[in-house]
Amino acid sequence: RISFACRLSRAPHRPAGCLEMAFTRLQSRLVGGCVVLLPALGWGLPLPASRPSVAHSAAGPTTAASGSRLYGAAAGAATKPIDIAKRDSLGFSWQQTMLRIKDPALSLPYYEEKMGMRRIHEYHFDKGEFSLYFLASVDADVATPQPGTREAEKLLWNYKGTVLELTHNHGTEKQEGLVYDNGNNEPHRGFGHIAFAVPDVYEQSEELEKSGVDFKKRPNEGRMKGLSFALDPTNYWVEILNGTPKEELGQRPQYTFAQTMIRIKDPAQSLRFYCDVLGMKLLAEKHFDDFSLYFLQHPQEDLAGDSLNELSRLRQPILELTHNHGTENEEGYVYHNGNSDPRGFGHIGFLCNDLNKACEFIDDCGSYGWVKRPEEGSMRNIAFTKDPDGYWVELIQKDATFM
Repeated sequence: RISFACRLSRAPHRPAGCLEMAFTRLQSRLVGGCVVLLPALGWGLPLPASRPSVAHSAAGPTTAASGSRLYGAAAGAATKPIDIAKRDSLGFSWQQTMLRIKDPALSLPYYEEKMGMRRIHEYHFDKGEFSLYFLASVDADVATPQPGTREAEKLLWNYKGTVLELTHNHGTEKQEGLVYDNGNNEPHRGFGHIAFAVPDVYEQSEELEKSGVDFKKRPNEGRMKGLSFALDPTNYWVEILNGTPKEELGQRPQYTFAQTMIRIKDPAQSLRFYCDVLGMKLLAEKHFDDFSLYFLQHPQEDLAGDSLNELSRLRQPILELTHNHGTENEEGYVYHNGNSDPRGFGHIGFLCNDLNKACEFIDDCGSYGWVKRPEEGSMRNIAFTKDPDGYWVELIQKDATFM
């Protein structure tokens, strides 16, 4: 796996970095959406007939009274019970992946012109010296409001899907060299990549390279043929993989935001958080000798067929969790969350129907820790909790406003 060592090899033990940052700085630098980059491997693997059990567990997930599978008990750890009915009433939905960018003059054309995304909203906080740009893969026949208007903000915070949030801290565009870490370098591995599905990975990769895009891996290189990794202007990895054939696209964009990948320490704990607590569905999983992949989503559509290839045809992204076997036995945090130096990846974010009740619910589910609660700071429509690996997870009140 030499060509994939950067995303799959295990990171050495390291303590969690202390985030010595006031909440005012958090609001001025990090408020907003979240972009998650995940590595994609194993397309063409069979989908499970039913929700599969957690890898490396003697017992499978337990079943709640509602019939939902619960992963916490499979970890063999003492976990608090999950109130499925309360969780479902909160309406969690994965709404964003956030990445910090060096220069919007380079990153926006890259994602809008080369990756076919549409800017659906933006904020500019001059006092805080940062800007936020929200992009999505939108069908050609779907109209969206002018970014920066209240109509665009309403669309964003009620969006039925997942957007890419690009955070620009003013002044970074003037700095020399790389400003942010892409999450694939020792000793700060964590976030892996984002991905786009295209009709023909060979054809689109060639087109991108001719247009000036740099590549980490071309589709005919390495052992894993048929997928490529481009580099964006901030040096994040962008996977290109086969999706819907051109003749079936209709009004869909040729490039579709397809996944965010993060590395995890312990799948039982991570699946409990994302599936049991936040209500995502485990669509598929694949296990290799020394690593496993888990593909999650809040489904917006029905899956067709019996192949994992169908996942790359979905209209909304997959959250891919990559587990390198053995990390679950290490002490403390194993991966870097991107919010202490070196920074880069910021967070993933979820909309909810009632922010205060959502925070109370998460407290009832376990001791995950908080970066910011709703009542802290001036931004009362958002909160930041942590997942089991210490990645920041933003919670946003549906129909919020920051204008």
